[in-house]
Amino acid sequence: MEGRVQPVSVNTLLEGAGIFIWPLGVCSVLVVFLVLERALALMPGKVAPDAVLKLVREGRAKELNSESADSAAGRLVLRWKEGATGEVLKAYARAELVRLQRGFFLIDSIVAAAPLLGLLGTVTGLATLFPAQGLPDSQTLTRGVGLALSTTMIGLCIAIPALLGANWLGRRVEVLSSRLDVLVEGLEKNPR
Repeated sequence: MEGRVQPVSVNTLLEGAGIFIWPLGVCSVLVVFLVLERALALMPGKVAPDAVLKLVREGRAKELNSESADSAAGRLVLRWKEGATGEVLKAYARAELVRLQRGFFLIDSIVAAAPLLGLLGTVTGLATLFPAQGLPDSQTLTRGVGLALSTTMIGLCIAIPALLGANWLGRRVEVLSSRLDVLVEGLEKNPR
């Protein structure tokens, strides 16, 4: 069985991460929560419902009532009904887009911080391998390096899916942004 690589157990990974498992664990739970929360908040029906877009396309935006203001598109129509036009209406649309991107900076921070926390754990683990009296034996060194690298592996396992989630959410905001742009253009053409 020489040359065969043994799989790393979860317990070994967690043991090797040491104290760094706590901030890495917080990062993983936080990024899952943020991506799921934003995914639900950015559903097209919640941001720019088809019913609102249909009323605007048909030139019947005035018929929209204040109960429809629970979406970004509905709030833009209400601003238009209050008299906002041109650049003012576009500014409101930009404000809605900023609101849609709430929490993105935290996801981006986790994408950057998780591998760095992993690297810090690795460096810390390696620093503890070398005692003051000299080099450890080769078996201890090999095991220690393997354990030390576990924090880097955990950090990357958090950062890579977080990056994919952030990119997916960013694309979703782009699509919703284009829907809101179409809405604003449609409102500009609607009769008061």
